Amino acid sequence: MTDETEEERLDRELIELLNELRVVLPGVQVLFAFLLAVPFTQRFERVTELQRDVFTVSLVCTALGTAFLIAPSSFHRIRFRKHDKEQLIRTGNRLAIAGTAFLAVAMSTAFFVVADMLYHHLLAATLTGAVAAVFVWLWYALPLLRRGTTEDGGEP
Repeated sequence: MTDETEEERLDRELIELLNELRVVLPGVQVLFAFLLAVPFTQRFERVTELQRDVFTVSLVCTALGTAFLIAPSSFHRIRFRKHDKEQLIRTGNRLAIAGTAFLAVAMSTAFFVVADMLYHHLLAATLTGAVAAVFVWLWYALPLLRRGTTEDGGEP
């Protein structure tokens, strides 16, 4: 148990949340910029209907991931000095988790498009499944398994 006050705990948790978002945001922004540029390349004219559909899913999920991951900062700015840190942390945490879920889907589907252009559908799907499984394991299963072993049970 720490000797920090409730206010100190809220300040620390808010700083941790915002710092974690600073780590994630550049990656999602680079992916979004890349995906926005891809349709304007010559090679994009040769994508199959499946690749175009999966690309669209990736683009939409990247946009949604960006929105969810930036939302806690916007929430913070709007609610600044309203003594609403506990709600900001709870809401920001949920938004960040949703944002990383969209990011995992976006990265997996973008991976599929590239792999499908290089290899056969079956190999592309298999590799994409493996990549998606790694995201699920590292980003969700591992922390949730750990959460199940702690006493507090914690809220997401």
